[in-house]
Amino acid sequence: MSAQLELQSLTKIYGPKPERALKHLGAGMGKSALLDQTGHVLGVHDVSLRIDAGELFVIMGLSGCGKSTLVRLINRLVEPSAGRILLDDKDVTAMSNRELVRMRRRRMSMVFQSFALLPQRTVVDNAAFGLEVSGVGRAERRKRAMEALDLVGIAEVANHLPAQLSGGMRQRVGLARAWVTEPDVMLMDEAFSALDPLIRTEMQDALVDLQRKHRRTIVFISHDLSEAARIADRIAVMADGGIRQVGTAAEIINQPADDYVRAFFRDVQPGRLFTAADIAVPGAEDRDALRVSSHALLEDILPQAAASEVPLAVMDDNGGCIGRIERSALLKALARRDAS
Repeated sequence: MSAQLELQSLTKIYGPKPERALKHLGAGMGKSALLDQTGHVLGVHDVSLRIDAGELFVIMGLSGCGKSTLVRLINRLVEPSAGRILLDDKDVTAMSNRELVRMRRRRMSMVFQSFALLPQRTVVDNAAFGLEVSGVGRAERRKRAMEALDLVGIAEVANHLPAQLSGGMRQRVGLARAWVTEPDVMLMDEAFSALDPLIRTEMQDALVDLQRKHRRTIVFISHDLSEAARIADRIAVMADGGIRQVGTAAEIINQPADDYVRAFFRDVQPGRLFTAADIAVPGAEDRDALRVSSHALLEDILPQAAASEVPLAVMDDNGGCIGRIERSALLKALARRDAS
């Protein structure tokens, strides 16, 4: 799989003279010292990442770590102080304003935490807004917007106004609006964090389901461990503007890069973090085996394992068996912090 999005030594410094602050960073000055001695704030520091086409990549960390700044650097809502952003090897940092507008309309969309819907427009018109801006005719954009609303499960409220919807439904409209333009890259900044837990889980499931059917490259910002583990192909852990570790949830839990990452994931519950695919071992499907999805969380398959005398069969999205799980292996994984 080739990298669709590449960040190269991306840095953002807030203040009147970022060039001078960059020299201090190059000489080894840290974030706190930079603020104390120069009055400049380090938002993102020397971030390099490769994100594959079709990957759902989660960037997570505590408040103030730089993750929201980073996602806004990707589409240049925030201008970088140094570094490059490549989209399919095209330098986003070198784009003119006209090229940048075109890129945002056609290749890169964004979903915000605040929904950002137009209150005077109906749901379908909100979903179609990006197409309207791009010059798509009314009949065509309404058709495509209705298809997107159907994908996220709210086609029946197409003619409602946003004020008539719940928070979860409004966020589905935002997701449909970002999806309908068929962007190469979707940026999602804490998109579900304002929702209550039940609706949030529903939205996570909706996003994962959309991603399985229609692969997009998605960069998803989150501060929630369970959310990251539930949806991510890979996770990047941020602190103080930099990247501490990149890997799958299992890789980061089992082999933390440093004490910060280890402490960050210390209280994670294996049953809510790891999936059947994470602990499945090669093996044929028993005739009487109960089937479980490779995406199912360990805590969700425990009742099936308890009721089965033979190993569970772990199935991929196409109905093929990718391995099996012994009851003892599942119990061992649930009893330990690492699910290896």
